[in-house]
Amino acid sequence: MDKLPKNISSITNFRPLPGNIFYFITLAGTVEAGWPSPAEEELSDTMSLDEYLVRNKEATYMLKVSGDSMVDAGIMPGDMVLVERGVAEKDGHIVIAEIDGKWTMKYLRKRGGKIYLEAANKKYRPFYPKENLKIAAVVRAVIRRYIL
Repeated sequence: MDKLPKNISSITNFRPLPGNIFYFITLAGTVEAGWPSPAEEELSDTMSLDEYLVRNKEATYMLKVSGDSMVDAGIMPGDMVLVERGVAEKDGHIVIAEIDGKWTMKYLRKRGGKIYLEAANKKYRPFYPKENLKIAAVVRAVIRRYIL
């Protein structure tokens, strides 16, 4: 692997999150995603998506996803990922990494004493570093808009 393909997920901008990016929203209860159940609205409370998604505001930023290498993990082109620096990365985490001078987002794999990156799309083979692999952040959440 001399170069990463142009169409893999890439990093375009690093921007720390300014203040609260989300507002308090009413938590109306739960919804059944399996078999339908009687609808009962239970106004539980309000919650801030900042509190729910962001653990360390100073180390958290968003990136826009390009490429299709993570589609089988449910991360589509155009999605935003919320990532956090300074998290101890583990096998199986989705990470933002620099591999041999190129940036990407992939699963981190540690197998048989080797560390490599793995796409969530069968058309991509694993990415083994030739020179270096630096983990910059761990993906905490994916944000997708359905209706504009």
